[in-house]
Amino acid sequence: MDNKQAALELGTKPVGRLLMQYALPAIVAMSAASLYNILDRAFIGQIVGPEAIAGLGITFPFMNLSAAFGAAVGVGASTCISVKLGQRDYKRAQRLLGNTVTLNLIIGFLFMVVCLIFLDPILRFFGASDVTLPYAREFMIIILLGNMVTHMYFGMNAVLRAAGKPRHAMYATLFTVAMNVVLLITFVWWFRWGIKGAALATVTSQTMAMCWQLWIFSDKKELLHLERGIYRLRMALVRNIISIGISPFLMNVTSCVIVIFMNNQFVRYGGDMAVGAYSIANSVVMMFFMFVMGVIQGMQPIVGYNFGAENYNRMFRCLWLTIATATTILLIGWGLSMLFPSQIARIFTTDQTLINLAARGIQIDMMVFFVVGSQAVITNFFQCIGKVKVAIFLSLSRQLILLLPMAYVFPLFWDLDGVWYSMPASDFGSFSMTIPLLIWYMNKLKRNGK
Repeated sequence: MDNKQAALELGTKPVGRLLMQYALPAIVAMSAASLYNILDRAFIGQIVGPEAIAGLGITFPFMNLSAAFGAAVGVGASTCISVKLGQRDYKRAQRLLGNTVTLNLIIGFLFMVVCLIFLDPILRFFGASDVTLPYAREFMIIILLGNMVTHMYFGMNAVLRAAGKPRHAMYATLFTVAMNVVLLITFVWWFRWGIKGAALATVTSQTMAMCWQLWIFSDKKELLHLERGIYRLRMALVRNIISIGISPFLMNVTSCVIVIFMNNQFVRYGGDMAVGAYSIANSVVMMFFMFVMGVIQGMQPIVGYNFGAENYNRMFRCLWLTIATATTILLIGWGLSMLFPSQIARIFTTDQTLINLAARGIQIDMMVFFVVGSQAVITNFFQCIGKVKVAIFLSLSRQLILLLPMAYVFPLFWDLDGVWYSMPASDFGSFSMTIPLLIWYMNKLKRNGK
């Protein structure tokens, strides 16, 4: 099947089969990435020690901040490309590809330079102590040196999905994860390079995958391919990319702010061990949420294409199927976390104090985990159809509007437990805001006769 036929399928193939076709490769890829993140932290926790995993937790805001800039380009461009393909505007889609490459290079370079110059003060601000700072610094220096590669790798994977190549996007991720694991064993376990080895494994594997992605897009037979004349930034295209990408950008920036604040709250009320427990709980949450992100990634090109083609019935069928799938996945994650928290925590560390803290944190953090999926799906749905203000509000509702004040107030009454309890409370609150907004939009479409 050629690239154009793959794009046209988004508007004709049965929605259930189409979602499975696009979501399964993304789920496999995201699951593999999630497994790698677990292995990464387990290797560091088991071989380097509990202080190292606490230091790794300090780097989460950095990773979120980098992902924010990457998402602003990658998600924004892929959504614009999906809509243009739905409108059969192939020339504009081609230019969007070229502008995606240029923006990733510029933003990736600037982010690397600024963060390397101010690395220690930034890590201190993120909650690093004298104990955890050396680990966090050693990890982030290598990650930042490879930042341009990371941005390009994630950006090209998003465009592959938008261009009707979900399996290629899956292959890129699977290759990255497999190579990551091999290099992780080599650098951390065999060479004993510690946390530096984990960072080097990540950057090296992403570089190899990015080269393959660029090779795919260099094929002139592809509907979307790299060619001369498409790389010069065009303000109209950049505005379109950023206007869509601003929602995931703000979501990731907000996550960065929240993790900084949470790290400092955990240090204040529980010390470095509490930060390590938060790092473990975060890894568990992300392990299951990665499955949901895979389903959402499968949904995005389908919703974007059918919105561009004004096929709203197919668009909403895809939305409901995605919500049902995401909720089922997180119900499984919730059940396992409630039943086996200590066993899960033991994967990351042998330190009994850290195991006990992490097990309790996992149970509290994931108390209402099953409602998070629908909130994430609906937020991404509004992003896919260009309802930027609604998507931004929903992105910020859980973290800035609810979690930040709760994480400040709750510990005044419940000490360390209060920091943990703020997370499920904000999850449920944001879910309660999301459903009415979706109903409002559906009623609005009906009133307009669509």
